[in-house]
Amino acid sequence: MKKSTGSIVAKDGKIEKQEKADRHQARFKAIEYCIFLSGLSVFAQLYLFQPILPEITQHFKITPATSSLLVSASTIGMGFGLFIFAFKADSMSRKRLMTIALVSSSVLTLLSSFLSSFVWLVAINFTKGVLLSGVSAVALAYLSEEVSTAVFGFAVSLYLSGNTFGGMAGRVVTSLISGWTGWRIAVVFIGVASLVLGLIFSRRFPESRFFKSQNNSIKARLQQMKHLLKDTFLLRLYFVGFILMGSFVSVYNYLGFRLEAAPFSLPHYVTASIFLMYTFGIVGSLLTGWLSDKYVPHKIIQVFLLLIIAGLLMMMSKNIFVLVLGLGLFTLSFFGVHSMASQMVSKRVDEGKSSATSLYWLFYYIGSSVMGSFTGIIIHRNSWYAFVICLMALVLLSLLVMTQRAPKVRKT
Repeated sequence: MKKSTGSIVAKDGKIEKQEKADRHQARFKAIEYCIFLSGLSVFAQLYLFQPILPEITQHFKITPATSSLLVSASTIGMGFGLFIFAFKADSMSRKRLMTIALVSSSVLTLLSSFLSSFVWLVAINFTKGVLLSGVSAVALAYLSEEVSTAVFGFAVSLYLSGNTFGGMAGRVVTSLISGWTGWRIAVVFIGVASLVLGLIFSRRFPESRFFKSQNNSIKARLQQMKHLLKDTFLLRLYFVGFILMGSFVSVYNYLGFRLEAAPFSLPHYVTASIFLMYTFGIVGSLLTGWLSDKYVPHKIIQVFLLLIIAGLLMMMSKNIFVLVLGLGLFTLSFFGVHSMASQMVSKRVDEGKSSATSLYWLFYYIGSSVMGSFTGIIIHRNSWYAFVICLMALVLLSLLVMTQRAPKVRKT
């Protein structure tokens, strides 16, 4: 039976039917514009310190693996926040939660530029991650509720493109400004820009029309999450998110150190340009939105996973052009997998969508935190080649996990 794409509401004593936002409608344009801005702000702030880890290492006189705690702290905070919001997000206004998250996190970003203690900097980054999780916890659920099925894939791809563009722009801008004026001024710039984006979002983002608050008890929510975690296909998607995000963050955490060392010996301002490769991620997200309407979802993921392995293999080369091409292929394919997996998780359940997507993001960011630091130990004790081989083995395991198509949807 075809699902309803609208609802009946009373307005001035008359009965009207509200339809979900569709392409070319003003409401959909406002949604896609603001959802893009939200993704941009979240990822510009979340990975703010990643491109300046070498500078942070020198400033605080710490090791590269220790400096990576700034990135891990944000993603651990994100994971912690997502766990909390898995219980509460479906009882809170979507727009209010996202607005509070965007504005308050930008204030913390500004505050972090004035800290002189590395420990406090890590603590602020953790708190910021918790706040930013408020956006990730409900963004996909909002889209699945408010936009029509025909444009859902496109809307999700646009949101993830905002994530990608924010991650790229934040890293590149931070690298350039820190190279010219120091890391503190770079952090101030990102903080101010994020605050402006948050204020624009608060004014332009449409309120929910189809959201129904679910004031479930903690016991009921735990029961719902138990059902979700019994769904073996969801678990496979969560595992893929864990492995892929951990691999992605690991590559971008430590590739700068690789390029600044022999045989490349590139200056910092050149290595910072590797984050421009995020443009391939935007292509990957949008390409997936197009492919998802034409091909079987788990087959799309399998192809992208094979391309990720090929990209990692190319990154073992001592030829800079081959390495960069491999990074581009790796980045495009990672965002292809992520976009497809995000859609599949959101479509998998009819109730508790925020819980399902929050769990996906939880695994996603735990992978970033755990693997982002663990692989730093591998590269420190062994070599770049051992590091890449380890990542290839993990991605291959993800490919094996996704060899079966999704079984029939089960309601939660």
